[in-house]
Amino acid sequence: VRRHFEELVFTTIIHRNSRLSEAPSFGKPVILYDANSKGSMNYLNLSKEILQKNNLTKISQEERTLEA
Repeated sequence: VRRHFEELVFTTIIHRNSRLSEAPSFGKPVILYDANSKGSMNYLNLSKEILQKNNLTKISQEERTLEA
């Protein structure tokens, strides 16, 4: 898959984790259920990777001006 799709494949791996499985039973996303769990950290890393691949990690000067 990586060879064929190259840049479309993310490097972050979401590992199986008991906290990931438990969170929906409590009606919460894992980040609210247990922010320090491996699953939460995996998803945070994936979100960072998505932002980086889409060049969204820094707010441009134009965007700052619009927010003010």
